[in-house]
Amino acid sequence: MTREEALAIYRQGEEFVVFKLMELNTKLTETLEKLTEKEGKYTSTPSGMQPVYSKPSHSGRGRKKPGQKVGHKGEHRESPARVDKEEVLQFTECPECGEALRDSGNTRDRCVEDIPDTKPEVTRYVIHRSYCPKCKKMVEPKVTAALPKASIGTRALTLTAWLHYGLGQTISHILEVLKVQLQFRLSPGGLTQMWKRLGEALFGWYEAIEEEARKSSFLHADETGWRVNGKPSWLWCFTNPRVSCYMIDRSRGFPALSRFFKEVFEGVLITDFWRAYGRITQHRQTCLVHLFRELGKVSERNISEEWQSFKKKLVRLLRDAMRLDKSEDVPVETKERRKERLHGRLDDLVGREYQDADCRRLRKRLEEHREHLLTFLDYEGVSADNNRAEREIRPAVIMRKNSFQNKSKNGAVTQAVLMSIYRTLKLRGHNPLSTIVQAIAHYVQYGELPPLPEPITSHG
Repeated sequence: MTREEALAIYRQGEEFVVFKLMELNTKLTETLEKLTEKEGKYTSTPSGMQPVYSKPSHSGRGRKKPGQKVGHKGEHRESPARVDKEEVLQFTECPECGEALRDSGNTRDRCVEDIPDTKPEVTRYVIHRSYCPKCKKMVEPKVTAALPKASIGTRALTLTAWLHYGLGQTISHILEVLKVQLQFRLSPGGLTQMWKRLGEALFGWYEAIEEEARKSSFLHADETGWRVNGKPSWLWCFTNPRVSCYMIDRSRGFPALSRFFKEVFEGVLITDFWRAYGRITQHRQTCLVHLFRELGKVSERNISEEWQSFKKKLVRLLRDAMRLDKSEDVPVETKERRKERLHGRLDDLVGREYQDADCRRLRKRLEEHREHLLTFLDYEGVSADNNRAEREIRPAVIMRKNSFQNKSKNGAVTQAVLMSIYRTLKLRGHNPLSTIVQAIAHYVQYGELPPLPEPITSHG
């Protein structure tokens, strides 16, 4: 009800005001009853703050039944490809009565795979310096198993960095695993300084990932809150099937995007509805999953006929568009005609006037992003959702819960560099540990990194 409508009721007199209040009370009561039937219980307490035993049980509708389908071939752990040692177990006398046993000739095998007790391997390099009469200088071979002047080997350094930046483990957990399982003692400060040096050595790969992301035909983007030295910042993620590039910046808007892209992005940028993305590219696809979530949340509290009709038409339109995108056997001419009809339905939905406040709000959003809702129908490989960016940014979100994020700008740079490299190598199918160990050996030997590894293509 608007202020003008309320004043008009007030001018009708006391009896009319009482009548309208009673009528409004009746409508609210009916709404609450319908919500109670739908949810089983009406409460203003957030779901996460309700005790588990007080929440309504899930009906099970729409949920996939756990386990494999009936008749599906069972899965089991394959036997190890090699056997490192063999032990023979045999009784010579009965464990029950002590009687001497006769060998039946029957045996069975059982393979157990385990991690042995380990300890650090310390290598002392005796480096000979020799004189070259032609070059007229002393020369000596380089130790490629570690960074220059480092006493920690590249394997240990790469493993710890992967646990932290690749898997989100805290520094204290990593140090505890090293001390207990590997008998390898390190200090938190010494470890973070070595990670900084590793990031500096691999910075060339980070620049290659950035450049490839900027030149991609399409790119997913997302951002999440972060802290650097206790101050609010933002961790940005730009990703596609080939790369995942991270950047930490104080800005959540166009300044951060302009620092990353440097110029207008020529590809299709797949994002949520955050307006800052619209200033960096003309080709954009807004996430339809975000739109579906919004429609679902509003429908939990709004049961008006106008809203239900609006939601039904919009959901049907979006699902028709997504089905058309996945259909492979539709002729090109037919697909183009269906695309035109979808655009016409969208224009009709946006062009109408609505009385319901939620309909007006969603109509305004659709109108603002009208040119970016069905972009995925025009470009090969462009998705209708931004799930890829959300999946790639999730490791950082998990890490954020377990740590204080970064304590300095240098730490933020190291975070962005190593996260980008580890996640990109994973996307490309490479073992991050052995790949980086080999790259650092090449870097120490020749003073430069080898090219960033290309994706591994699987055959068959």
